Formats: sequence, C-alpha cells, structure tokens
Amino acid sequence: MNLLSLTSLSEYWSASVVETNILVFFNLIGALLLGLVVGYERAYHGRAAGMRTYGLVCMASAALTAILGYPEFWYGGHATHSALAAAIIPTQVIQGIVTGIGFLGAGVIMKEGFNISGLTTAASIWASSAIGILVGIGFYATAILLTLLSALSMSAISRLEEWLPSRTSAVITLLFRPDFAPRQERLSELMSEMGYDVAWNSLVINSRNGSPEWQFIAVSRDKHDSSCLSDVAQILASFEGVENYQLSLARN
Repeated sequence: MNLLSLTSLSEYWSASVVETNILVFFNLIGALLLGLVVGYERAYHGRAAGMRTYGLVCMASAALTAILGYPEFWYGGHATHSALAAAIIPTQVIQGIVTGIGFLGAGVIMKEGFNISGLTTAASIWASSAIGILVGIGFYATAILLTLLSALSMSAISRLEEWLPSRTSAVITLLFRPDFAPRQERLSELMSEMGYDVAWNSLVINSRNGSPEWQFIAVSRDKHDSSCLSDVAQILASFEGVENYQLSLARN
C-alpha cells in the first residue's frame, strides 16, 4: 500500500476521522476550562503554579486518555490489529500520567528549615490531572463535580480550619550570649506562661561565632488563647541571655 497516495492521505481526513477529531477537540476545550477553574484559586493567592499550569495539565491528561477511545482511527486507520491489541492498555497510560504529574508536583514543594510549602499546590495539580483523565474517558459530570470540590477545598476549607479549634506552631530561633548557658526548664516555663508547649524533640542546637543558638518548634495549646507572635517576640527579647531571636509560623 502506498501511504503517499491520494487515497491513503484522504483517509486521514475522512468524515469519521474529522468527527472524531472534533469530539476530542471539545474534550480538550472542556478539560482546559475545568483546569483553569481549579488554577484560578492558586493564581489568586500568588502561587507559582497558576491557571496556565493547571489548564495545561488537565488538557494534556484529557488528550492522552481521550485518544484511547478511538484506536481504529490511529495512524489514519492503517494500524494493524496486532499492534492495536498490544498498544491499547488504558490503565498503563493513566498510571504514566499520574507518575509524571508526581514529578511536576514535587517541583513545587519547598522545604526551608521546619517550614514546608507547596503541598496544597502539588495535591491540586494531581487533582487537575485526574479531572483531565475523567474528561478524556467521558465522565463529564464526575469531572465537573471534582472540579467544584477541588476549588471548594482550596478556598472554603481554609476558612473552616480557621473556625475549628486547632493548634498553631511557631518556629523559634534564639541566639544567646557567648557566656550564657540556657536551661530547658526555664524556657519551658516561659513558653508555658504564654500558652505554648515546646516540642523538645524538634530542638536543634548550633554554635554561631561562639554563641549558642537554639531552634525549636513551640505549639500553642489553643490558637485563640495563646499569645500572638508579637507578644511572644517582646517577651523573648527580654529573656535572660537572649542576644537575638527570630520567630515565624510553621507552614505546611
């Protein structure tokens, strides 16, 4: 068979092939729009992964799964039955998509000291790929529902977390005078008076230019009853032996 003949080339643009391309095209448009909805929340909060990232992930996932439904039109309908039988393994394609998105999600997770950021973004990118897969295999209603639930989880649940009782964590770094020997008992008493418990298993002791430096996590007993970080900073600044200090909320 001459693949360059007009007859063979026309098969690539037959009525059935064009109809299939149009159907896949609408799947891609729908997946793109759903991905943009999920990505808008991240873009609104100034995250590195925004609407473009989510739209591309969702659309590409839909493309890779949508083409699995029309193997008879692959390569202009010239693929042999044996080749198709060996190639059509949808679960492997989905597994490959999920694995690839895992690498993309790992790129947005950042760890700095005790702080970890990007977990929500990584999880939402993974959800975006699942939305694209659902669109690709034709579960449109489920894809729309997952889109709404994902957007709701990233926007409204954070407010629910603020309303529910919880415990906040603060990363505290204290730099003492070179001739001062800090005591855990005294520091525990001070933090307890402010409504915090020191997680001593997180304690890291360093020496900076001959001065002892302590870094640890303090967990509030109740976020509403504990002292705010500004008050904690003022009290720690007057703590015996403290030469310098640094406080920040532990993010994850």
